[in-house]
Amino acid sequence: MSEFPTQARVVIIGGGAVGASCAYHIAKAGWDVVVLEKNELTAGSTWHAAGNCPSFSTSWAVMNMQRYSLDLYRRLADDVDYPMNYHVTGSIRLGHSSERVQEFERACSMGRYQGLDLEMLAVSDLKARYPFLETHDLAGALYDPDDGDIDPAQLTQALAKGARMAGARIERFCPATGVSRDSGGWIVHTHKGDIRCEKVVNAAGYYAQRVGEWFKPYGGRTVPMAVMSHQYFLTEEIPALKEWSDANGKLPLLRDVDSSYYLRQEKNGLNLGPYERNCKAHWITPDDPMPEDFSFQLYPDDLERLEWYIEDAMARVPLLGEGGVGRNINGPIPYAPDGLPLIGPMPGVPDAFEACVFTFGITQAGGAGKVLAEWVTEGQTEWDMWSVDPRRYTDYTDPQYCIDKAVEVYGHEYAMHFPHHEWPAARDRKLSPVHDRITAQGGVMGAYNGWERANWYAMPGDDTSEEATHTWERNGPWLARIREECLAVRDAAGILDLPGFSRYRLKGAGAAEFLRGLCTGGIPKVGRIGLLYFADDRGRIVTEMSAMRLDEDDFFLITAAAAQWHDLEWLQRHAPADAAFTLTDVTRDFSCQILTGPKSRDILARLTQADLSQPWLTHQSAPLDGTWVQLVRVSFAGELGWEVHSKIEDTPKVHDALMAAGMPLGMKPFGMYALNSLRLEKGYRAWKGDLSTDYTLLEGGLDRFVKLDKPQDFPGKAALLAEKQQGPKKRFVTMIVDAGAADAPYMSTVWHDGEIVGETTSGGWGHRIDASIALGMIRSDLALPGTEVEIDIFGQKCRAVVQEDKPLWDPQNERLRA
Repeated sequence: MSEFPTQARVVIIGGGAVGASCAYHIAKAGWDVVVLEKNELTAGSTWHAAGNCPSFSTSWAVMNMQRYSLDLYRRLADDVDYPMNYHVTGSIRLGHSSERVQEFERACSMGRYQGLDLEMLAVSDLKARYPFLETHDLAGALYDPDDGDIDPAQLTQALAKGARMAGARIERFCPATGVSRDSGGWIVHTHKGDIRCEKVVNAAGYYAQRVGEWFKPYGGRTVPMAVMSHQYFLTEEIPALKEWSDANGKLPLLRDVDSSYYLRQEKNGLNLGPYERNCKAHWITPDDPMPEDFSFQLYPDDLERLEWYIEDAMARVPLLGEGGVGRNINGPIPYAPDGLPLIGPMPGVPDAFEACVFTFGITQAGGAGKVLAEWVTEGQTEWDMWSVDPRRYTDYTDPQYCIDKAVEVYGHEYAMHFPHHEWPAARDRKLSPVHDRITAQGGVMGAYNGWERANWYAMPGDDTSEEATHTWERNGPWLARIREECLAVRDAAGILDLPGFSRYRLKGAGAAEFLRGLCTGGIPKVGRIGLLYFADDRGRIVTEMSAMRLDEDDFFLITAAAAQWHDLEWLQRHAPADAAFTLTDVTRDFSCQILTGPKSRDILARLTQADLSQPWLTHQSAPLDGTWVQLVRVSFAGELGWEVHSKIEDTPKVHDALMAAGMPLGMKPFGMYALNSLRLEKGYRAWKGDLSTDYTLLEGGLDRFVKLDKPQDFPGKAALLAEKQQGPKKRFVTMIVDAGAADAPYMSTVWHDGEIVGETTSGGWGHRIDASIALGMIRSDLALPGTEVEIDIFGQKCRAVVQEDKPLWDPQNERLRA
């Protein structure tokens, strides 16, 4: 064995399935990589993982990642000459309700778009696939022919062998003990010596939070996660199952998602793995500290927690009762607050990355390695991976938040994520200065980057229960209220309390030139506000910001709440090291009220002497009822309106003054659901739905924000020039849909002449035009007004018509400019 390595381009901390996959993919990209594992490979969650390999997900990005994994696993054994027990048995997901079957239809459509052969099954089909199944109370099922199970240890060793073949070094029994910075690079410390590297990856599994603490002196934060206890048990051999398997092969993997467990054949017995509501987090109290080393260890059995699930599974598959309990596994699994892993740049820390907190690490390991390697070696990924990006969490994920959310997500692992449902755990982390007023007015709240905002305003007697939101349909207690809010904005005025806009102050010599060279278009003049778009090297949409220009080199940059750390990092990463300007995150210093509608000028005139005749896209500082505010003449609702920006401490006075002046004129408070409806009618894009790195700016119909003739070589310019010459393959369109009870959700497939030609990026009901709207991307030759297509909405193909490239409401923007 050669000497301990003291140099590498990349060091990966953690040798589980994910760490090995990261090493495999980074080494295959030609980069020098070292893996540090504190014990033997697989010693953490990997060794006791069940090894199930579904491709199913209702997240487009996660489905992409899992699909890639399963394709890799099929060929990996031959590629690296390392045999693996990989059983592709197919799987059946049982649905107890029409809502669950609708979810399956949606996933089935997404899967087909990605080339997966997902198949809907009728209840009458099930006995032929799974003869031991009781089917009397089922509504339908989903069949995935690519599902199965793999030996996690063999998978990890195969990936490790492939990584070594490509030049990687794997140091076992060599725990990392800390990190430090030197001359712009990293030093990773171990008992065997130090390793200098360019980039470092935290792939430490359930120890990821402990490793993450090492990066705090360099801008890091506490990794948002908790560790849950997950149990599954294996039965002894069941003679009837052995007899059937000898004749027919292995049973498909069964998931009863409404009862919350999976049931898998293991040799000639069964493996039952519940996700129980009465679950338990570990290592969260002083009397249960995380041990220094938990390698190849388990928690004590706690079968009482599983009693209901065992009984339910035995009623579903009576054969289960014929096998005694052979062995119980109770091990640690890390959970992020939304149950999805952390893959991508480590927030706030240069040249550091995360590939950790995997709840389904075996089926996701292959795709995670691909994605992480792209982040490390290219600085961007093939697919938009925002759903797993570590920067999706910001400053509200305190330890109790992470525990409460982990318990909630674990207990609802197979839950349906309905469009009007808000999960109740760990709420009220960031409150508007007028939160009490909003809730007193009937605000039904939702969380946006931890900020509480009203989704809609309920009237006395409206059903605001969680149960009422368990539907995919637009109709619910909220529908009439959303309509009233939209029509108030149309006919009089509406006010929306909008805390949590991400905002940065960019000020100092060279600030304007920096922005001009980074964005794809022009920048606004002093006294004006404008949209800026930013592209990656491939010309794809990174983000959108509103730039409010106060002086030649003085800007407020405003962006989505969820984009706070993402967009700040984008600006910081591109700022020159010797910049004379400063960039400051001032998100916590300001709040905003949106006042919009034809009477909004009259309302403001009662409160301010500001020049309210100033045109659209201008801004001014002025006293409003004695309090200085920034009046910004823009409206995401598409009506005459202003954003009223105020200091946090002044917001209650501003809100109360606007309410007192506006209510006599017919103003109503409105919420985020109404705003979504209003913006759809204007064709305004939403970040990470319509605006994502899955699309270029030209595909996104943002040509007017791209100045290819400007002298600055902004990121993506060459790619966009080439694309303009060849023509985009897809185009952003607005469609009117003959929808049924539900509107088109994100990533619904668009069909034409029997083939998939695109996808929706968002959808909803437009109350000013009384129609269902879908925004989306379709094949360029079909992106013509009047083209008829079909949109698959929960298994129903609904006729849709492509509209002209202008807003559906107020197409000439006359009301906006009034």
